Amino acid sequence: MPDLSPVSLHPKRQPVLFLPHGGGPCFFMDWPDTWDTMAAYLRDIPHTLPQKPDAILVISGHWETRVPTVTSGTQPPLIYDYYGFPPHTYHLKYDVPGSPELAETVQHLLKDAGIPAEADAERGLDHGVFIPFMLAFEKADIPVVELSLQQDMDPALHLRIGQALAPLRDQNILIVGTGMTYHNLRHFMAANPQSDDASHQFDTWLADAVTQPATLRNQALIQWEDAPSARICHPREEHLLPLMVVAGAAGTDGGVRTYSDTVMGKSLSGFTFGG
Repeated sequence: MPDLSPVSLHPKRQPVLFLPHGGGPCFFMDWPDTWDTMAAYLRDIPHTLPQKPDAILVISGHWETRVPTVTSGTQPPLIYDYYGFPPHTYHLKYDVPGSPELAETVQHLLKDAGIPAEADAERGLDHGVFIPFMLAFEKADIPVVELSLQQDMDPALHLRIGQALAPLRDQNILIVGTGMTYHNLRHFMAANPQSDDASHQFDTWLADAVTQPATLRNQALIQWEDAPSARICHPREEHLLPLMVVAGAAGTDGGVRTYSDTVMGKSLSGFTFGG
């Protein structure tokens, strides 16, 4: 297990991020203007960090397991887990290294917190990771480890997972959640004033919840289903849960909305904690 003692601390702890990852391989298609603001936001991420991370731990909305599981291979492959897109999008490359050492540390931290954890040396990076990272970390020179969501979808457990992983931030590890603050695919592509209004209601509530003091923030996120239009925006919450993990890893650090846009009528946000 890598050393987590104070002598190895970097000058500044890394923030934690919740990034929107777009729709499928959207940034690499001829989709004029629709995703430009989000793409620009993702490309600017490295300039918002205190220093270049030594590694990145990412939680995507596209991997669920029975117990928390980390990718532990040295060169994770890509998983093209999107459907019906142009052929060239299935040949995108992101040859980023993995980090067995970070994967081991993640398992230790979770187990020390009483949370079972496993590793998977064969599993690759899904499009919730490599699509936004091809913009945010385009050089692919920072090792990446992915951590799964839990199939039970318990928001309190995902907050606990994040809390257990918070020490990584002092080791110059960047913790990133990728998902979408609106994820109702049946309504996303359709011009529907009711669903557009629902997305705005939920996004407004979420931004207010995330920017509250940590205790209030976490309680609000645990009770997210009580928010206005919550289940209209998230019929299933897998794209929201990465936010719970990063909010837990934020500790007492405040949250700030760093991205806000309307895409195809739907309000979307991104957040930074401790930046």
